[in-house]
Amino acid sequence: MAYDGQYSIHQISLNRMSDTKPGGLPPATMAGASVLFIFFWASGFIAAKFGLPYAEPFTFLTLRFLVALAILVPLAMLWRARWPSTPRAIGHVIVAGLLVQTIYLIGVFYGVFLGISTGVIALIVGLQPLITGALAAPVLGERVTGRQWGGLALGFVGLGLVVAEKVDLASGQAWGAAFGVLALAGITLGTLYQKRFCPDIDIRAAVTIQNGVSCVVIALLAVNVETMVINWTGEFVFALLWSGIGLSVIAIALYYLLVRRGAAAKVTSLIYLSPPTTAVMGWLMFDETFASLAILGMIIAVAGVALANR
Repeated sequence: MAYDGQYSIHQISLNRMSDTKPGGLPPATMAGASVLFIFFWASGFIAAKFGLPYAEPFTFLTLRFLVALAILVPLAMLWRARWPSTPRAIGHVIVAGLLVQTIYLIGVFYGVFLGISTGVIALIVGLQPLITGALAAPVLGERVTGRQWGGLALGFVGLGLVVAEKVDLASGQAWGAAFGVLALAGITLGTLYQKRFCPDIDIRAAVTIQNGVSCVVIALLAVNVETMVINWTGEFVFALLWSGIGLSVIAIALYYLLVRRGAAAKVTSLIYLSPPTTAVMGWLMFDETFASLAILGMIIAVAGVALANR
């Protein structure tokens, strides 16, 4: 029943996209899309935990994009998506996809693969809302208010408390941290690029094109630097399907929808809710524990996001 509801909201949002000019979403729709985005985005680390023990990162991501394309291409044709009509528009879509999907996922997956803790990479990527807020004015002409800055700062403090017990700065995983910074740069620059240069592109077409380009790039990397050996277990298949459908299709489409319809700084503040949600998922699925400090951090992060989006 829960999945049917999520799919209906997602489908309605995408169906309306081609007929609606950029602008703010109704509060109820914005809230629903935000909740779904947080849920699917936060499940990314869960999917990685299930899948990476059975395949190398580029191999896993190649299959993930293939699963997404097997769904996106027929749906785009069925829904009669409006494809970009000029080489310039196609180029903008590809650049945004390389940043938000290809570079971001390379950074996160290879950072985790190289041994960096999820706490450290969550902190690194958690800088995105603050950096986006700082760049929103000069790049997008958006005005970030003092209240929003306070919410962004409060959200980062909450994020820090949530992942504090998982952060190990003495591990010496410099390469893993470097990949985390790469992920941060990709998602931040890609968000701003998508907002500025792809405001009228049909999201259905954009996500399909971007998954296709990302699949080609990641597959070339997998062929050249990995063994591409896969251990086909039930856990791997579950992680692959969840990652391909829930993350590459639904989460990315919702993210673009929210960025297009809201201020970039406000929307990216939702990223702060991802680690707390992941912690709860880990507790429910893996019996992972988290300290009272993490619970306090969750409350602070929620307060910060509420303040930034009020």
